[in-house]
Amino acid sequence: MLPLGTPAPDFALPDVTGKIVSRRDFQNAPALLVVFMCNHCPYVIHLRPALAQFARDYLPRGLAMVGINSNDVERYPADSPANMAAEVKTAGYTFPYLYDADQSVARAYRAACTPDIFLFDGTGKLVYRGQFDDSRPGNGRPVTGRDLRAALDAVLAGRPVSPQQTPSVGCNIKWKPGNEPAY
Repeated sequence: MLPLGTPAPDFALPDVTGKIVSRRDFQNAPALLVVFMCNHCPYVIHLRPALAQFARDYLPRGLAMVGINSNDVERYPADSPANMAAEVKTAGYTFPYLYDADQSVARAYRAACTPDIFLFDGTGKLVYRGQFDDSRPGNGRPVTGRDLRAALDAVLAGRPVSPQQTPSVGCNIKWKPGNEPAY
């Protein structure tokens, strides 16, 4: 796992319109949320409405947020850039959804699954890497975003984020053959 306190790794990736979005575009934000996600994962689908609502709740408060799809689209065509554009509309995402074709950004973040959530404070340091909440497909618990909301509320209030963090659970990132990371 990427250690807490690690500076946000750089990225410059195309969004669903082809526009390049960079980490530097958000350098003055009080917080940056990076969510590794995809279109087909049941765990991401389970969070879809709540993730869209989370963005609507926090983007007006200054949060910078991006979704990044690093899956191998040759083997998982449901995650292709064209399908990502449709997903943005269907889900109502108001944040940039980026495509990491060579999977280098996922490797830099040590992302392992979808969703995999990374929250950086205003100084660009990792303060939270964990689950959205404890809801999972089929477990009957409501999707609230409780864990991530608590972390982001702390950042926005200038308080420390609890070091008690539960890792994300989801589908493994679909690595291209021979590109699987050693971590």
